[in-house]
Amino acid sequence: MSKVLILFAHPKFEASKANKALVDQVKDIPGVTFNDLYENYPDFLIDVEKEKEILNNHDIIIWHHPFYWYSCPPLLKQWIDLVLEFNWAYGPKGNALQGKKCLNAITTGGTQEVYCAQGSNMYTVNEFLRPFEQTARLCSMEYLPPFAVMGTHYLSESDLNTYASQYADLVRSLLNDSLLENKKDSSLLNNIPKPKNLNSL
Repeated sequence: MSKVLILFAHPKFEASKANKALVDQVKDIPGVTFNDLYENYPDFLIDVEKEKEILNNHDIIIWHHPFYWYSCPPLLKQWIDLVLEFNWAYGPKGNALQGKKCLNAITTGGTQEVYCAQGSNMYTVNEFLRPFEQTARLCSMEYLPPFAVMGTHYLSESDLNTYASQYADLVRSLLNDSLLENKKDSSLLNNIPKPKNLNSL
């Protein structure tokens, strides 16, 4: 059974209904470590060695964050800049993350219709997330498609509960190494079918 690290970065978490719904469903799942960066580092002074040790102890990394200006909040960017060091995460001697899986779990105010070639943002979220994908590849990790909750301003409580349940199903599938191969080739990891033994985890 794999171990999942959720690197959560939201500077206004207390005001986010969408992220609260998602986090509540996954933070206490056995095998999951929930690492709230803004809670742990309000001064932005990241303990690099501690974060490396946490990474070493997990097989799957989820960058969970709101989509801020087509990217992530600043503390997560700083985490990437400081923790993923040359000759540790990448470079001639940098193989600490080799073979691990990673993905983004994001929330966006805009709907899927505005994140396309014909929409006002002109590009898909997958295209905007290319820097994360390339970061993963540089570190010899397997980058999976994102889990995305889009149009959060328009979602009902029932909608949020559905997304939260889907997120929990995804995390359990990752823990159980039962993510379907065809889903790895999808643009988003939403709406994955439940493996038969998923509820036993």
